[in-house]
Amino acid sequence: MGGIAGVFGAPPAPEDVIKVSPGDGSRGVRPGERLRVRVPDGRLEKVNVVRSQDAQESPVPGHLSADGLTWEPDEPRLALAAKYTVDAVAVDGDGRRSARRTTFTTYVPEERFIGYVAPENRATVGTGMIVSLEFNRQIANRAAVERAVRVTARPAVEIRPHWFGRTRLDFRPEDYWKPGTQVTVALRLRDVEGLPGVYGLQHKTFSFTVGRSQVSVVDAAAHSMEVRRDGEPLATVPVTTGAPRTTTYNGKMVVTEMLDVTRMNGATVGFKKRDGKGEYDIPDVPHAMRLTDSGTFLHGNYWAHHTVFGRTNISHGCIGLRDVKGGGSDTPAGWFFDRSLIGDVVEVVNSNDKKVAPDNGLGGWNMDWNAWKAGSAVK
Repeated sequence: MGGIAGVFGAPPAPEDVIKVSPGDGSRGVRPGERLRVRVPDGRLEKVNVVRSQDAQESPVPGHLSADGLTWEPDEPRLALAAKYTVDAVAVDGDGRRSARRTTFTTYVPEERFIGYVAPENRATVGTGMIVSLEFNRQIANRAAVERAVRVTARPAVEIRPHWFGRTRLDFRPEDYWKPGTQVTVALRLRDVEGLPGVYGLQHKTFSFTVGRSQVSVVDAAAHSMEVRRDGEPLATVPVTTGAPRTTTYNGKMVVTEMLDVTRMNGATVGFKKRDGKGEYDIPDVPHAMRLTDSGTFLHGNYWAHHTVFGRTNISHGCIGLRDVKGGGSDTPAGWFFDRSLIGDVVEVVNSNDKKVAPDNGLGGWNMDWNAWKAGSAVK
């Protein structure tokens, strides 16, 4: 007599009942490979999958097919640099239960890309703020990267992306944000292949608040700046803008940086003498607010005679407000600086210059809405 095993035969090996792919012990599994648990007959009773990544474990949600023969994850793409553990229990066609555990690890990329984001988390900004991501690598698969970035607002408003080249992706609504809007930016770039063999690193969410509205209009011909708060006139301030040979850009510009004091050297923005030195080199410019990447600032000016402001344009393209050495709080420059936020809009009109380019600083408001939307990589 062969006993029970001799009568019914040896129970099948778990690997013959429960098929798991990728295979047990696989290494360097690519993100596009398929995670799947199946049985040839019978049914899967339970499947638990855990992903270990960056010293953290998280369950992998999934679903069974209607016939109970197959389990697949809800999100088919595998994470990079992760270990997966699969625990499955199944009953075969003869009613015999089997359990199996398998593990595999995914590809660890040698190269990653990241996006540097403005504004900062939890910032309070002006109504002209544009969400801007500057990537450290040239992005080839712009559509995949664009889909991995989500910008939402409360109260809700349509927000659309626009690419400037292959390293910069900006987001804005059609019009300036409404004061009080809460904006959330979700980066889901981790494991997104931005260019061949180079994958995103970030998986984070941050938010910022839109403060009061402040839009200031600089009339270069009238040498004045009208400051409007929440649509109402707040003050008119005398200014000096670019001289006839070094005019100030026209158009809408956004404050991207605020410095109590900074050095300004003409050589860094192309204003050089024959000996190569800058046409100017001022080590302590007060109340400096950056408006463009190319070097346009609105700043305090203590070196020009007070009669210049409101009468004559003498700068190298910047907008100057009367100030004192060291920066005074009771000067026009100090007054304006203390009432400004990153994200405030400064618009220049009536200057003998071209309109500022949309990618020079946060100049995207100079592009009409249809042209802005056409800059998306997702068609």
